[in-house]
Amino acid sequence: MALNFNQYATEGNTFLKDYAKEMNMPNDLEKAGRIFASIMHALRDIIPAEESLQFIAQLPMFLKAVYVNGWSLKRKKPKIKNMAEFLDLVRAHVGPTQYNDFEYSDDTAERYVDTTFIYIRKYVSLGELEDIRGSLPKELKSMIYSNIMF
Repeated sequence: MALNFNQYATEGNTFLKDYAKEMNMPNDLEKAGRIFASIMHALRDIIPAEESLQFIAQLPMFLKAVYVNGWSLKRKKPKIKNMAEFLDLVRAHVGPTQYNDFEYSDDTAERYVDTTFIYIRKYVSLGELEDIRGSLPKELKSMIYSNIMF
């Protein structure tokens, strides 16, 4: 398998532009990228490592890199039980720009999470998303269930 980094970069830039449009921020690719990465990192923090590996197996190379960047299997998994705690975890992954990026609003943050899972469905099978949903705490299952049917 040849590694074509220019191709990955082109595909990644196209993805980011399309994703930013879906998020209604077409002129702020950096913000869209931070939000996408933070949602993916929060997801990988709460699902089992085996499920993460099955998930990333379906992602294109440029998204695999985003998902695994900074990943540590030795880190203790946070106890996330509901959407408010998940949104706090997402924000924590963004870092210092978290309040600006999420506009100080749980509704905005939840809309970003919803849009991200709808958008990621382009790359990941319904079955895999259902598997991820099955590994989520009860109060987070709707995060994926309500979005994967589109």
